[in-house]
Amino acid sequence: MENVHLAMEEEDLYSGYNDYNPTFDSEELENDMDFQQAVRTSHGRRPPMTAKFPGTAIGARTLGTSFGARVPLASSMGRPMTGAVQLQDGAARPMTAVRAAGYTSSMVRGSTFDPLGQSKGPAPPLEAKNEDTPEEKIKILEKKVNDLIEESCMAQSIGAFQLALEKAKEAGRKERVLGRQRQQSGNTDHINIDLTYSVMLNLANQYVNNEMNPEALNSYQVIVKNKMFSNAGRLKVNMANIYVKQKNYPKAIKFYRMALDQISNSHKEMRIKILQNIGVVFVRTGQYQEAITSFEHIMSESPNIKTGFNLILCYYAVGDKERMKKAFQKLITVPLGIDDEDKYIPTNDDTSSNMVIEAIKNDKLHQMERDLKVLAEKFIMTAAKLIAPAIESSFAIGFDWCVDMVKNSQYVELANDLEINKAITYLRQRDFNQAVETLKTFEKKDSRVKSAAATNLSFLYFLEKDYDQADRYADLAMNADRYNPAALINKGNTVFVKNDHEKAAEFYKEALRNDSSCTEALYNLGLTYKKLNRLEEALDCFDKLHAILRNSSQVMFQLATLYELLGDTQRAIEWLMQVVSVTPTDPQALAKLGELHDREGDKSQALQYYQESFRCFPCDIAVIEWLGAYFIETQFCEKAIQYFERATLIQPTRVKWQLVVASCYRRSGNYQKALETYKDIHRKFPENVECLRFLVRLCTDMGLKEVQEYADKLKKVEKMKENREQRVRSGREGSARGRREGSAGSADSAHSSSSTKGERLSAKMRSLPGSNEPYEASSPKEIDASYVDPLGPQMERPKTGAKRRVEDDDFADEELGDDLLPE
Repeated sequence: MENVHLAMEEEDLYSGYNDYNPTFDSEELENDMDFQQAVRTSHGRRPPMTAKFPGTAIGARTLGTSFGARVPLASSMGRPMTGAVQLQDGAARPMTAVRAAGYTSSMVRGSTFDPLGQSKGPAPPLEAKNEDTPEEKIKILEKKVNDLIEESCMAQSIGAFQLALEKAKEAGRKERVLGRQRQQSGNTDHINIDLTYSVMLNLANQYVNNEMNPEALNSYQVIVKNKMFSNAGRLKVNMANIYVKQKNYPKAIKFYRMALDQISNSHKEMRIKILQNIGVVFVRTGQYQEAITSFEHIMSESPNIKTGFNLILCYYAVGDKERMKKAFQKLITVPLGIDDEDKYIPTNDDTSSNMVIEAIKNDKLHQMERDLKVLAEKFIMTAAKLIAPAIESSFAIGFDWCVDMVKNSQYVELANDLEINKAITYLRQRDFNQAVETLKTFEKKDSRVKSAAATNLSFLYFLEKDYDQADRYADLAMNADRYNPAALINKGNTVFVKNDHEKAAEFYKEALRNDSSCTEALYNLGLTYKKLNRLEEALDCFDKLHAILRNSSQVMFQLATLYELLGDTQRAIEWLMQVVSVTPTDPQALAKLGELHDREGDKSQALQYYQESFRCFPCDIAVIEWLGAYFIETQFCEKAIQYFERATLIQPTRVKWQLVVASCYRRSGNYQKALETYKDIHRKFPENVECLRFLVRLCTDMGLKEVQEYADKLKKVEKMKENREQRVRSGREGSARGRREGSAGSADSAHSSSSTKGERLSAKMRSLPGSNEPYEASSPKEIDASYVDPLGPQMERPKTGAKRRVEDDDFADEELGDDLLPE
């Protein structure tokens, strides 16, 4: 016991096992004289004992010899007590009671303790599989086919349909190679039918995704005709869907019915969906009675909201009023299978329950329930608006019947929305009085409905320019629901038209705080900042709006206008180019591009855009004037004539355009045509002084007899003009008289040439050189001193500021948000 050590007392768990009495040290026996002497005696030369050692406590005892020597008895465990006992093979048994485990007699001092034989090195590697065997080749090829099918499906899930088709084709090729290998190896009994089915079905589906319908039909047909594939008949539904895409409706109905026959009644949901498809195809072919049969069967077996709506449409198509009413009543009683919204309202008692409710409040299941409820409400609203005029003698009575039915159903909150839709329907029918009366009935309803009705009333009165009533109902809508952005926008609009732009901006900002995605409020705020000349803030508003409405031409035009006001012409041109890319036939945007290019000195680009604007809208006087002046300036008077003649047709009472046409004829050398034009002008405007002066001049140079007649008329007209001007001067005093005196010597008061754009046009045209013009060499004394050429040197470039898409001064209702009605 003195050599026994507890494990907890030593750091080394194996220490102490080799500590024993030196008397038992067999390695020192060679030096033990007493032991060597005993070995040499006859007792040491005795043969070894061959007794077996029993393994139980009742083992036999060995008997003593004739010499009286005794051999020790077996221990209770069946093993000898000393190391003098030898085994049958002659080897002495080790004394394991005092030696470490794993000791053998062959070990020498200093040998390593290695009971597991790890010093011999790593175990030999496992025998490699032989891949040259047919079984291994088949297994490897099967794995490759499965991997290709999986890769094809993954490519389809990310929208890479072409890659998915290529993988599916490759899987089909390898599957055929696999079949040939099985036949060659004679292992046809173990053909993987499921793998073949998967390969062929995936290939057919990828053909459908790539719109390769004939190939898809062939693939499906191969699967359907193969008797080895169980339940392949339901793939006829896929084939029927392809025929629907191809608008081959008779064949689609045939395959739907074949699929329906091969599906057992236990698959009720599948059969219902196929019947729905059959009914929809019958609707497309105009066979409403057959469609009604399918839909009625579905509503009796498993009613759903879509089928109920389709049934109402079919009854409406055949004009059956009573069955329309019954179908509508059936529609509003269809169970949606949606839990009550109250379960998502947290309670104050249980914290753990509140955490669970918070987690599931916006999960996928709740979103699906909300979408289903919104879809059901949409179908009910649409059905009510559809059948209301048909089921009763008038639209109002029919709508009231629908409202009564809805009030007694699970959709009771839709009744008020139906009433509002009734008012909107009146608006579409141009019955504004009935719409207003309907909306006014909501003034005593709950706050949400009252706010929606007041918002619509405010918008209606605003469109009618009754701004006081619009302001009143905007206030009513705000008081009912302060967080209604449409009500705040209407209030801002009514304040804006009173020129209180700062206050209007506050209302628009409040609407944006309540709904950051309200584009009407952001647009109006940008226009308000533009009115206040806070151009950078307006630019920021329209930049944000452009990020929301990427393809809005109005927003892009406003950005171009703001950059123009900021002096950045190049950025303005870039934004206008985007406007033209969205609306290539917008004449105002094209004209504005022409104006900006003209301002930059690029006449060729300006001409291109002005001509394109004229092509899209040939009635814009500013565009016509610029084009005519451009061709006169470049000495192509013949081309300018067609534009000024267009202006004459648009404004036939403006003598300026007719005078310019006559001057173009004169400058182009066509004097006879110019004389006829002047005579025609004189017949229409007998008191026009400029026309008479040209007639006198032309008749004089051409030697015509009418010269004296026109000269007398010119004197009379000038005399009348002087008398008229004297009366005007005598009736005016101060600065007004001075302004009128400055305009003496011009045309009559109706067409005053000194203040019109036509005089400036004539002034500039007279300054242009004309080598073929015989009148340029004439002496000034030959012409009356008060003569003014309608193409004279004071012509200015026409005002090409084409009317903007959204006028800042008008501030029309489309600027202020033309969709203020509640959704």
